[in-house]
Amino acid sequence: MPHTQVTLGLRANARQFWLLVAINALVGAMVGLERSVLPLVGEEDFGLTSTSAVLSFVVAFGLVKSFANLAAGGLAESTGRKRLLVIGWLLAVPVAPMIALAPSWGLIVAANLLLGANQGLAWSMTVNMKIDLVGPRRRGLALGFNESAGYLGVAATAFVSGALAAAYAPRTVIWVGAAVIAGAGFLASALLVRDTATHVALEQRGHGDRAAGSFRSMVARATFRDPVLRACSQAGLVNNLNDALAWGLAPLYLAANGASTREIAAVAAVYPAVWGAGQLAAGWLSDHVGRKPLIVAGMLVQGAALGVLALGNGSFIPSLLAAVLLGVGTALVYPTLIAAVSDAVEPRERAQAVGVYRFWRDAGIVVGALLAGLTADAFGFGPAIAIVAGLTAASGLWVAATGWRRTPIALDSGAHAGHAELARRAPR
Repeated sequence: MPHTQVTLGLRANARQFWLLVAINALVGAMVGLERSVLPLVGEEDFGLTSTSAVLSFVVAFGLVKSFANLAAGGLAESTGRKRLLVIGWLLAVPVAPMIALAPSWGLIVAANLLLGANQGLAWSMTVNMKIDLVGPRRRGLALGFNESAGYLGVAATAFVSGALAAAYAPRTVIWVGAAVIAGAGFLASALLVRDTATHVALEQRGHGDRAAGSFRSMVARATFRDPVLRACSQAGLVNNLNDALAWGLAPLYLAANGASTREIAAVAAVYPAVWGAGQLAAGWLSDHVGRKPLIVAGMLVQGAALGVLALGNGSFIPSLLAAVLLGVGTALVYPTLIAAVSDAVEPRERAQAVGVYRFWRDAGIVVGALLAGLTADAFGFGPAIAIVAGLTAASGLWVAATGWRRTPIALDSGAHAGHAELARRAPR
């Protein structure tokens, strides 16, 4: 694309769009390395017996990721999307040696602090940059591709790491994979990605020249003042609350009931695989039927899936079915919620709004890990899963009861500006 012309649309920005899809697959792959085997490393390598102690790495990851999302939203306009993406990958580079050399579980938890920062900054920027490139008419589809790539990356490395852990030391599998993925993600982001500030400026022209409000005001809007943003934030939090349970508790639940490492890896991989693939259809569908129906349906399906998991008593077949249903429900919800948040604000406010939403969504990882760990220690795995199932269904009903609106699209997706100054000012 010539630097003198800025165009919105997937086809016009295909090279950068698909590059960002590939980079987000690497972002997902980075965290997928841990999903099926790191809880087992805590038990086998470090002798942890408390479920809460094992899940401390999930708490650390989720806490830092949620605040990194918030920081990314506040800094995206002033610092630039590309710079934050590159910084996110730099933070991932030390993760591999920290896991490889860790003398105690505490250093594993510290590595997950860096991993959370990597995920918050890098994933947030791939989300925002794809939305910037495609314009308003294909927003759901763009987010479907982004989230699909990320979670297919999660699924692939969750399965491969689990399968390799049957033959090699699980910790070795994790740190070798982390070193390769972090290096590739950093180089691709630093050398090939271009910033999208000019695309945001172009889209904003269709909404007028009003400057974005303060970040503090957006925190208030997205948390409690705006009904649609408030409903999206709570649904995102609950969605990731049950994801934390699936990540940290499900492998221990299956292992306690006699599942093999390969069976645990299959369940851990099927869930994000269905989730990842299904988001392509969900993102496209939300552009045509609206966001709310898919969000409500997705949360209710997730609640039903967790009910199946609780009733299956850790058996492989019910757990596999629950993983499929949980993947379907999450696929309906995940890209659709971000699209709904983006619909509700102007282009210059979008990075802020998405950052606040992603803060609350990923705070759900912390809440879920703490809730799952404490209730599992006190009452057992089944009751812990049942409690989360009820919360998930209630979240879907909250969205159903919320009045919805769709912001009119103010700018044709094929519009473009032939202003060299805009392109020249964009950081690269």
